[in-house]
Amino acid sequence: MTSPELTALALAALLQVAQFGAYSIAAQKQVGSKYAASPRDEPRQLTGTAGRLQRALNNHFEGLILFTIAVVVVVLGEATSPLTAICGWVYLAARIAYVPAYVAGLAPGRSLIWAVGFLATLVMLIAGLVA
Repeated sequence: MTSPELTALALAALLQVAQFGAYSIAAQKQVGSKYAASPRDEPRQLTGTAGRLQRALNNHFEGLILFTIAVVVVVLGEATSPLTAICGWVYLAARIAYVPAYVAGLAPGRSLIWAVGFLATLVMLIAGLVA
């Protein structure tokens, strides 16, 4: 049976795939299929929704690294608990909420949502160390 933390990690990875798909579609609409299929030697700055989706995707790559480390520490350290499970689900919920908040340009809402996910990751890391 998979732990809740590993399930949240797998779903976060699937969220990353969905974000990549949304970003790719929006970016291709903006720059055109010819440029998208090219070697892109001359970079183009994405704006609007495409740019926000790109930045949200990059932000999730950064957050997912720390969350993955937290899950590994907790699961391999046999430190799973109701607290770490809650942290996993809170992280995932925050990341799901972050994408539309970023695309909509919600400020400071998106930063607060990001902070919730970051805090959940931090608490999970600390819980894994003190268990």
